Amino acid sequence: MTKIALVFPGQGSQIVGMGRELADARPVTAEAFRQADAAIGYNLSQIMWEGPQETLSLTYNAQPAILTASIALYRALLQDHPEFEFVCTAGHSLGEYTALVAADALSFEDAVRLVNARGRFMNEAVPAGQGAMSAVIGMERALLAEICERVSAEHGPVELANVNCPGQIVISGKAEAVAHAGEVISAEGGRAKALVVSGPFHSSLMAPAADRLAEELKTIEIRDAKVPVIANATAGVVQGAEEIREALVRQVVAPVLWEDSVRLMLDQFGVEAFLEVGSSSVLAGLNRKIHKGVPTHFFKDLETLAKVETALKGESTHA
Repeated sequence: MTKIALVFPGQGSQIVGMGRELADARPVTAEAFRQADAAIGYNLSQIMWEGPQETLSLTYNAQPAILTASIALYRALLQDHPEFEFVCTAGHSLGEYTALVAADALSFEDAVRLVNARGRFMNEAVPAGQGAMSAVIGMERALLAEICERVSAEHGPVELANVNCPGQIVISGKAEAVAHAGEVISAEGGRAKALVVSGPFHSSLMAPAADRLAEELKTIEIRDAKVPVIANATAGVVQGAEEIREALVRQVVAPVLWEDSVRLMLDQFGVEAFLEVGSSSVLAGLNRKIHKGVPTHFFKDLETLAKVETALKGESTHA
């Protein structure tokens, strides 16, 4: 049997209509959307299916929407393949919460409420316009970290936020500092592109959001995970309830170490294929740049569900 790692995408993969086809076709999937609406206290599914995109993309809507779509898809997968097993799981930023639901460390309803609150906390942590993020292409991590340290000393914090794959890193911090870092990056032969985001996520400026999330997490039951979960902030395994709680707080201010997480899953667990479950295939693209020899199958609708059969049968063709 192929050793499969189950992975879930994060914010940015939201799109109007996500999950609707499956909800119409599968009662088990439709139930996930009803549960999310009830947990969050408003009609999230209507926003997901009818938009507008601007409303769906608000951080406190996008985060529970992406989680809900991923879990709905995952339930459809389990309905067709109750024998499906994975050796470990991980998610990119917000996707870590989805991974914890799949690992039975968090209930789905609690996770929906948590990421809605997380989105609000992150949105309110820094006044609009004071923070920024940029994607950096074509620069080594060590050099970029040194540039960020140098710029931070003069212009305020700018830090690595997402270490996605070789040659693709996101920086985050004070708007002025991110802009100055972009100039230095260009001079050093890299390329920085400003991202359209509502705040400097995964930076030390998110400390107020982390503090509020820590208080929120005290009200939530967290169980020991049934399978190993790879934490974004450390690219290490978490499985006990308390270490999961600590990892979720730390994740708000720490970089998402996706490249390191993928390498850990390959090296420590001997992963032979990844299965991405969500409304996009963004992680499949990143994973190919990290290790071309290990396939990432993805499942985002009824059409791609059929293609996932190859992963479950242990074949190595790409979805």
